[in-house]
Amino acid sequence: MLLRALCGTHHCEILSYCCMNTLKRAAATLLIMSALVLHGCSRAADTRYEASFLDVFDTVTTITGYSPTRGEFTALARHTHDLLARYHKLYDIYCDYDGINNIKTINDNAGVRPVRVDSEIISLLLFAKREYEATSGAVNAAMGSVLSIAREYREAGIIDPEHAELPPMDMLIKASQHCDIDDVVIDEGSSTVFLADPLMKLDVGAIGKGYAVERVAAALESEGVTSLLLCVGGNIRAIGGKPSGTGGTACWNIGIRDPDPESENQQLLCVEIKDGSVVSSGIYERYYTVDGVQYHHIIDPDTLMPSRYFTQVTIICRDSGVADALSTAVFNMPLEEGMELIENLKGTESLWVLRGGGLVYSSGFGGYITGT
Repeated sequence: MLLRALCGTHHCEILSYCCMNTLKRAAATLLIMSALVLHGCSRAADTRYEASFLDVFDTVTTITGYSPTRGEFTALARHTHDLLARYHKLYDIYCDYDGINNIKTINDNAGVRPVRVDSEIISLLLFAKREYEATSGAVNAAMGSVLSIAREYREAGIIDPEHAELPPMDMLIKASQHCDIDDVVIDEGSSTVFLADPLMKLDVGAIGKGYAVERVAAALESEGVTSLLLCVGGNIRAIGGKPSGTGGTACWNIGIRDPDPESENQQLLCVEIKDGSVVSSGIYERYYTVDGVQYHHIIDPDTLMPSRYFTQVTIICRDSGVADALSTAVFNMPLEEGMELIENLKGTESLWVLRGGGLVYSSGFGGYITGT
């Protein structure tokens, strides 16, 4: 994961979960460990618990909280899992699910017919259009035709490194002619989505996970959850703070991973947050090597190749969906352009890790950094 919650753990208990990984797995487990966060009101006897599972958004999800009993925390963890699993199925671009029209269903019907979908898909795609405009196209959920080619070559290169190669530029350019987000036709009244271009594909990988985390956090808050830490593959969203031991709450400490795999320290620095999100995009999780050069998964819409500006970008703001979109968008911008964007967004800060290893902060980012 790009980010990790700092916590202690004790013994663990494994609870079986039936689930489906959208790519490769057919089952996973929910892991409960006494040691971590809180729902409802804090009490002196509350114990810190942590739950982890592997079957949503093809990544590790960790829930951290305090509760008076393991059973109460387990119930909250299961409920949170089920909320995330629903969004996972809705936003999946790879797999079909009985009784569900999802993003894959929309792609399968490009140029054929409008698809009636859940309101949460409509909301996601409206959000995608807003973020496209806000970032001048630096994050584009309609780039699936290009991203699918890049993914195919990357996965082939990982499987067979000796024959790894870059996608032909003419193939990418041809695919880029089918990425006009205006061709995503949304009818809110009938709750339908139609891709007017038959060769278009949606890919919500840059926004879907963060948006889902934000929606789940909002649902939990509406149900009375006042303190919880969600980490979905590095997309971290804090509901409130953690119990301070004096009747109040303290900030959550979030360690930001060093993107340099040869660094002696796994952690680049630590930040403190309450009621906010920390999201990073980096080059070291999904990449392959061609002729001695590493190529990662974050594709610059302008060059149609992996962005070469930074090794990592971290965003701190209230909304996890916005943070997710911005972490990709800013990663794809020159530093000056990204800095201007962030400085004009209220309550939003960013950290850039330069390719030479240097760090650049937006004006307010330093206020989140802690020494512990």
